Amino acid sequence: MSDRAADTLDFVARQLVDNPDDVRIEVDADDRGTTLHLHVHADDVGKVIGRHGRTAKALRTLVRAAGSLDDVNVNVEIED
Repeated sequence: MSDRAADTLDFVARQLVDNPDDVRIEVDADDRGTTLHLHVHADDVGKVIGRHGRTAKALRTLVRAAGSLDDVNVNVEIED
């Protein structure tokens, strides 16, 4: 598990949304790597995904880079 990746996701997600207190991250680790499930307020899902998924793609790239510093394969799933 990469605490650095989870902390990065938490920090960036809280900066993007209008309801930062509703940001929650669940960690699911298995033999293939770690999946971070990002839960945000229903009104903020669009802000985290962005136009044509650009924000979500950038967020995933940033979190993967943070995970690679700890030699962990990290994926991000944005939950409704």
